[in-house]
Parts: sequence; structure tokens; C-alpha cells
Amino acid sequence: MSHNTFGHLFRFTTFGESHGPAIGCVIDGCPPGLEIDATEIKVQLVRRATGKSRYTSQRREKDDVQILSGVFKGKTTGTPIALLIENTDAKSKDYENIKRQFRPGHADFTYWKKYGLRDYRGGGRSSARETTMRVAAGAIARKWLKVNHGVEIQGWLAQLGPIRTDKNMRWETIEDNPFFCPDPDKVPELESFMDALRKSGDSVGARVNVVARNVPVGLGAPVYGKLDADLASAMMSINAAKGVEIGAGFDCIAQKGTQHRDEMTKEGFLSNHAGGILGGISSGQDVLVSTAFKPTSSLRIPCRGLDIDGNEVEVVTHGRHDPCVGIRATPIVEAMLALVLMDHVLRHRAQNG
Repeated sequence: MSHNTFGHLFRFTTFGESHGPAIGCVIDGCPPGLEIDATEIKVQLVRRATGKSRYTSQRREKDDVQILSGVFKGKTTGTPIALLIENTDAKSKDYENIKRQFRPGHADFTYWKKYGLRDYRGGGRSSARETTMRVAAGAIARKWLKVNHGVEIQGWLAQLGPIRTDKNMRWETIEDNPFFCPDPDKVPELESFMDALRKSGDSVGARVNVVARNVPVGLGAPVYGKLDADLASAMMSINAAKGVEIGAGFDCIAQKGTQHRDEMTKEGFLSNHAGGILGGISSGQDVLVSTAFKPTSSLRIPCRGLDIDGNEVEVVTHGRHDPCVGIRATPIVEAMLALVLMDHVLRHRAQNG
């Protein structure tokens, strides 16, 4: 299996499976001199972790990260940074009943057809467990961006199922609830909705937005190195992501040109429908990205499927799963935004000095 590496100058490669002994990543291209330790990385991993509320999977991993290389006396050395996290709470027996079955909506069928085999334990490589290492790598990128350019990155749950949550934004409350919801008045409604959903055994999708402030002007390159194209690719690489919008996104379809164009004055832009990117290059405005996540496919509700011999079977998935993967996706989209911006800052510096 190839294509486990993301980025150009700031590159990271992840490895490991959901129910293997460990997961990890190797980061190549991090500049020397950045102060970083495992505690700072763990802060971001805790935000992404399962088992923190009744609304997520009850798998409880310690997520204690080990820095194996690339950091000496608390600072990055410029050499590859290897990070490792042991899997401590995998329950592989929960997946014995589907080892010869394909779960509809999951990667089981396509992995089997492409490789001729698959790790059925929790989805193996296709599991969202892999995103733990994206968050770990992203923790390093977002600190470097903050220290060197003052970039601030903040994500939030913008919609869960039919419930829109960001009409009344209160930024300071996002971390105060298990949903990353920016409107505390919406939290009781989300709790009631998710309690009913869990009892029904079903799942639902979500929209997660993320913004980066103080982004330098000039990141990205015309045609095939566009910043927005790389951001779309990054977000679509996240498990269960099915759509990405930059700025106004699909709302621009109904807009007139006089409304959508972001007029400029000496004091700055008058709007930001472009999401901080013009011609694939950052404009200095806030970079805004929105990602849609599909409903979880692994359910206890029986459905029709096939086994590896092509026979029709009834598929019932056991194990511990998120009724809405979007609830935990906020730290992941933040990490991917940080990783793309970091890579583009280094690419800009390499070309323009």
C-alpha cells in the first residue's frame, strides 16, 4: 500500500492499524529550534480522543506519545521526528463476525478488491484511528506557525444532522462542551438529538468548519500548487469526508458577482467570500474551510451485504463506533489545515526567500 505520505517540504508519513500494537508517524522537514515536548502534543490528542462523552466511541486509548527522534533537549533538530503511540484498548474479537463480510458504506469491499486481503479488526488502516497521528503532527505544525507567523487556528462543529450550530458564535465556549459547539444554547438540543440517535442505533453526518487567522500573504502557487486545492485534498483525505468548501463554497452558486467579489479599500477587504484565497494564493484574510462528514457506516442495525464469496448476507456490526464521526473531527481538520499551511510557508520561503 503506497501513498501514506502527505506534504512536500513539510512531510509526514503515518503507519499502523487500528488494532495493531501501535500507530505512529515520521515528520520530515521540520525546521530546527522549535521548542516542543510530548505534553504539548498530548493536549491536542486529548481533544480528539474517544471515550470522553457518551456521544462518541467508548474505546479509551491512553494516547501517550513517545518522541523517538528529531528532538534534543526540548528542541527540534531539523532531522526526522518519529512519534509513536501504543494501542492499549483494542478489542479485536468484536469484529470476528464480519471477517468474511463487507460492511456497506465502509472500505471493506474496495480494500479486498484492490489488495486481495484486508485487516477486518476495526477497519485496519482505513480506521479513523490513523487520524491520531495527523493530530500529533499537526500539533507541531500549528505551534511553529504560531511562533513564527502568529497564525491562529480554530475549528468548530457548524452542523450536526439537521441542527445548525454557528448562527450565534461565541468563540470562547467551543472547548467547553463535547461537541466543539460555538453556541452554548445549542448544546442541550445536540445532547437530546444524540441521545435519541444512540437509542435508535443509527448515525448521522456533520459539518466541521475551521479558520486560520494571520495567514501570510502569498502562500500557494498558480495552476497546480493552489493553496485551496491542497486544502481540499487534505480535508478529503480524512476518513468519512465527502465534501469540502472554501469560503462561500456552494453558496456562491446563488450569489451575484457584485455580491461575491470581495471589494478592496485602503482599509482592507470588505468581505471574504473567497475564504482568504485568490487565484490559489492566500490574500492575508482569514482562511476558511468547511468539511462535510458522512454518517458512520458501522451499525448494529441489520442490513444487506455480501461476503467474500459473493453471497448475500445480513450484516450486523459490533464493536465501539461513533454515532457521529463529525463530533471528534474538529481537531483533525485543524491539524490538516496547520499541516498544509506549514508546508506552503516553507515552499514560499524556498521560492521567494
